[in-house]
Amino acid sequence: MISEASKLIDVEQHTLRYWEEELELNISRNEMGHRYYKNEDIELLKAIKVLKEKGYQLRAIKMLIPTILKNNYSDLDNINPLRERCDKQEFEELPDNQAFASVDKLEQFNKIMKNLVTEALDNNNGILAEVINEEVTNSVIKEMDYLLRIKEEREEERFKRFDRTIREVQNAREQAAATKAFKKKKKYKFFN
Repeated sequence: MISEASKLIDVEQHTLRYWEEELELNISRNEMGHRYYKNEDIELLKAIKVLKEKGYQLRAIKMLIPTILKNNYSDLDNINPLRERCDKQEFEELPDNQAFASVDKLEQFNKIMKNLVTEALDNNNGILAEVINEEVTNSVIKEMDYLLRIKEEREEERFKRFDRTIREVQNAREQAAATKAFKKKKKYKFFN
């Protein structure tokens, strides 16, 4: 069963399923469709785990499986020469122009990505400049409105004080004139 195998190998069940699918392993199944692992399957999965822990990718492990089976799961410590041989074999299997084509495609991809990033930055810089311009304009307008309002309030207060002072002066003149007129009347009454 998969649960027992995952405990023996010390990996999660979903990892075993993933390896089975990606590495195209032929794990036996019972009449109910449940996986049952033979000792050979367990040993192979342990070898796969060791290779994964050494940093191998599943694609490289898939190429090494026939060699692992032929060596009877041993000699995993000396797997680097096998890996180099598989890498070399894989590269040699590619036609010459395909190897260069993949390099060209990578360069094209890099150029496309640079262009996309540059274009996105240019577009965003334009939009960002517009947004900043609008924000600054709005901020300046608000500040100007505030300053004008304060100026108007100060002028209004100044005019009110000026008006009050004029009225006080007028009242003082009227009182002075009334006092003067009253004194004149008194003088005339005194002599009459």
